[in-house]
Amino acid sequence: MPQSVPHTDIVIIGAGPIGLELAVALKAADLEYIQLEAGQIGATMQWWAPGTKYFSSPERIAIAGVPLIVADQEKATRENYLDYLLAVVGTHQLDIQTYTRVVRIEQTSSGFDITTVRSFTGVGGPDEPNYTPPPNTQTINAKRIVLAIGDMHTPRMLGIPGESLPHVSHYLGDVHQYANQRVVIVGGKNSAVEAAIRLFRAGAQVTMSYRGEKFDPDRIKYWLYPEIEYLIKKDKIKFIPHSTLESINEKAVILNNGESIDADFVLLLTGYEQDQSLFEQLGINLVTDDRKPEFNLKTMETNVPNIYVAGTATAGSQIRTKVFIETSHIHIDRIVAALQNRVSDAAPEDYWLEES
Repeated sequence: MPQSVPHTDIVIIGAGPIGLELAVALKAADLEYIQLEAGQIGATMQWWAPGTKYFSSPERIAIAGVPLIVADQEKATRENYLDYLLAVVGTHQLDIQTYTRVVRIEQTSSGFDITTVRSFTGVGGPDEPNYTPPPNTQTINAKRIVLAIGDMHTPRMLGIPGESLPHVSHYLGDVHQYANQRVVIVGGKNSAVEAAIRLFRAGAQVTMSYRGEKFDPDRIKYWLYPEIEYLIKKDKIKFIPHSTLESINEKAVILNNGESIDADFVLLLTGYEQDQSLFEQLGINLVTDDRKPEFNLKTMETNVPNIYVAGTATAGSQIRTKVFIETSHIHIDRIVAALQNRVSDAAPEDYWLEES
């Protein structure tokens, strides 16, 4: 006898900070939901480099009424925040189906059939290329879906020879492994600048290749910008502007001007792109150069009825980052109101947010 398909009113896909904040709000509103997460809580943050600090202050990234307390009142680290998210889950007794990856969504006469498989990592990150979906699937039927899937899944590839060599990575690992090594870093935003400073302090010989003339202070954490400028000025870090990589070999990188730079490790920190497969399956329109999902700003509902987006999932593959945790809290009020057939009266200024 075939098993019956579980049914629920709402499915939240994703258990990052905004997905968790939404779950707390739905629970408080006594709305029926199931929450799915491909990895562990806050999976994307697990592949961030150890010790990475948030740009936002703790009160701006706190969620669901739970204070984020950090030693010495400093910025929260990746480790602080992962622990904090688990505390939010425990405080509100959230029931989340972790290690459950959504691989397909189909619209039916009764709503949406959501096909899931067992997973051991979140979507994206360094383990993604090795992930093979198991053959056994399960199905959940829901009337409405909220996609809180984030926007950092796969690295922006350069598409050059040598990009897949073992000493080349799109992710910064534990800085200890780079001590006393020659490291070439490609990129000019937060991740590249922070990596360069940390690796220099760990004893690496750092060279930065950047396609622009100079760093944009508006795109770099304000406490990092003067530091990187000083280190470059004092020749502690070598900086090569207007440069791109043509190829990478086992011993060096070759720049577009033909120059060869010796490298024991190469970090291609050129940003990340969103996995948009679920948007595409559902027929959600992807607009602007960022290919962000089309949605109603007042309700967060996409052009596909009963499909909503929340958090950085709303932003697509951000070329210039404008959507963060702190600008996304307002999405919760809007979605809960829409699910209750009313219009949110929340104002942007209530959520550390200014909208144009």
